[in-house]
Amino acid sequence: VLSNYGLYNSMDDEKYLKRKFKSIMHKELDLDNPKTFNEKLQWLKLNNRNDFYTTLVDKYKVRDYIKKELGEEYLIPLIGAWDSPNDIDFDSLPNQFVLKCNHNSGLGMCICKDKSKLDIEKVKKELRKGLKQDYYLTGREWPYKNVPRRIIAEKYMVDNSNDEIKDELTDYKFFCFNGYVDCVMVCIERSTNKPKYYFFDNKWNLLRINIRGKEAPRDFTLPKPKTMDQMFKIAGVLSKNLPFVRVDLYECNEKIYFGEMTFFPDSGFDANLLAVADTRFGDLLDLELIK
Repeated sequence: VLSNYGLYNSMDDEKYLKRKFKSIMHKELDLDNPKTFNEKLQWLKLNNRNDFYTTLVDKYKVRDYIKKELGEEYLIPLIGAWDSPNDIDFDSLPNQFVLKCNHNSGLGMCICKDKSKLDIEKVKKELRKGLKQDYYLTGREWPYKNVPRRIIAEKYMVDNSNDEIKDELTDYKFFCFNGYVDCVMVCIERSTNKPKYYFFDNKWNLLRINIRGKEAPRDFTLPKPKTMDQMFKIAGVLSKNLPFVRVDLYECNEKIYFGEMTFFPDSGFDANLLAVADTRFGDLLDLELIK
């Protein structure tokens, strides 16, 4: 908790990660012989510092990469990009849109469904907070350290094809290991305070490797998206030559859209990850690829 107030900002990365790992995971961090997924993610933070990763986590610059690798049709339409909240002409924005910073996750985000009800000054205030956030410091996730901070606006996407979830977009998070896509984590009910997560393999079999999956009824499943097989292929393309990356995609009106790429889910401090999953993903993450 104290790290959120900047008290450890000047601490050496390795010392900081060992201290935080022990505080959250309740065990020592073994960087000499990491075995689990969470341990290996910490090792990668310190030993796999590729400038290209900075581009991949930049929500603005990654768009050029996705356009090149997949095509512009996989991108959520961009409305604008600005260096400061004061540069945004809110009058010119559509009635619905999403504003967010390109370098962090959540802080400063504005999901606008009706511009007439928008408190513009409050939105600007939150965006300023987002721009000031040094996302690298709290988890020492090196790719975020040098992202040039900007604000972007994207089209507000509405999915009319899924009667069960209505207009809420379902988030599909693919766990990828050097081009091999092991599984997808499906996130539903994201708009509530209690989102639900389920893992499925590439045959759409439920994997009981997390709490939701473990406790699900024997015949539990979710509707398989029509584009799921294609999404697995796309995740494989985007993850080639990367020891690990989580590729987030959306299906909207039966079309696939890119979300983001994440190198360190939960910053490698996921105490809620069941041991079977921590071991499964740890076995798949081959550190020899960069040693």
